[in-house]
Amino acid sequence: MFATPAYAQATGAAATIGGINPAVMQMVLLGGMFALFYFLLIRPQQQRQKKHQAMIAGVKRGDTVVLSSGVIGKVVRVEESEIGLEVAQGVTVKVMKAMIADIRVKGQPAPANDIKS
Repeated sequence: MFATPAYAQATGAAATIGGINPAVMQMVLLGGMFALFYFLLIRPQQQRQKKHQAMIAGVKRGDTVVLSSGVIGKVVRVEESEIGLEVAQGVTVKVMKAMIADIRVKGQPAPANDIKS
């Protein structure tokens, strides 16, 4: 039922797993998990954030933008951290630059399923 004193006092070769110290093996596994999380989660998020910052920095007057809420409008004024967005003729809204989800190209073609008459 209880371990004999001989087994309880065993150290050295008996305490290692395949000749590797369990503490070292645990550190290797933790390091591997951190590397996995870095390459699968952290690094791609940082790259997307840098790409979004570059896109926001390049916004200029006349661009058509899509906001994170889905509102589409034309940029009429660019300031430090805000833009003036014309959402309808004569209706201008002040919006934070960080809310821009996409910048559309002026010559972007219409979707193929739209029928224009």
